Amino acid sequence: MMDLPQHDIPDTPEQRARDRGRVLRAFNLALASVLLLAVVFFSQESFDARAFSVRPHLPAGLWGILTAPFLHGSIKHLATNAVAILMLGTLAGSVFPRATLRSLPLIWLGAGLGAWLLGQAGQYHLGASGITHGLGFLVFALGLIRRDRAAIAAGMLAFLFYGGMVLSILPQEPGVSWQSHLGGAVGGLVAAILFRRADPIPPRKRYSWELEEEAETEAERLQQQGLEPERPAHVQVIWQRIEPGEPPADANKVVPFRRPGH
Repeated sequence: MMDLPQHDIPDTPEQRARDRGRVLRAFNLALASVLLLAVVFFSQESFDARAFSVRPHLPAGLWGILTAPFLHGSIKHLATNAVAILMLGTLAGSVFPRATLRSLPLIWLGAGLGAWLLGQAGQYHLGASGITHGLGFLVFALGLIRRDRAAIAAGMLAFLFYGGMVLSILPQEPGVSWQSHLGGAVGGLVAAILFRRADPIPPRKRYSWELEEEAETEAERLQQQGLEPERPAHVQVIWQRIEPGEPPADANKVVPFRRPGH
């Protein structure tokens, strides 16, 4: 397991309340993002969306790196990304709040650059699917890198619902910007490596058997270092007990120590 900062905090009702509050904040932020995307989508009739999309290899198309994730081509396109943002955004923001916040600019940039560099001239790339792929790969990678219980659970949930992202970063369906998917995924992987220590391991309930194992392991470590006496069965006895039936004169006694040379 990697060396991550840890909280020595018990799993108290107050701590559980803070955990619930963190999940609620992540969900509210994801929901606000979805509402913003919906407002922009229903406003697209009032302006030319193509001017704000990513246009590969054109200097003017670089502006689309910032604006294209807010645009969508259809209500189905918007709904698909909205569900992914709600699920992956809530999952990433609640388990890895600091890493997610720091990763979003890198994911955003990766998705846009992937479309601009790898796309074909004359195409228009728009939509938030590159961002959702970045969040998905961020959670996958952090689960593998960190390997604490919360990270593993988050990675398994993300893979259960969005494991197909592993295939959608490759060209499959015409009209789907696999280039932005790939760029977002690369951004998520790089961000996972860079910000893997941004969030401490969350506190969790410790069971009695875990405490017993840790105490036994610590005792063995101290014993090997000579900082703790051996177990009673291995300690040399200096007090001899006389077995029943021996003469009273030979009552229990202490064995005298002899000095060296005497």
